[in-house]
Amino acid sequence: MAFVITDECIACGSCQAECPSSAISEGDDKYVINADLCTECGTCAEVCPVGAPVKA
Repeated sequence: MAFVITDECIACGSCQAECPSSAISEGDDKYVINADLCTECGTCAEVCPVGAPVKA
């Protein structure tokens, strides 16, 4: 299962910068993860200061 970004997201962009598969993009009010590109590596969750990315 791919990761998803919860409403805890503060739109800092740290996850997008670290995603090795370029699966994260800026949404309207938070970042979003493209499930088709997500490799479930967990890097986004490791770098997020608020713990917004979680396994779906």
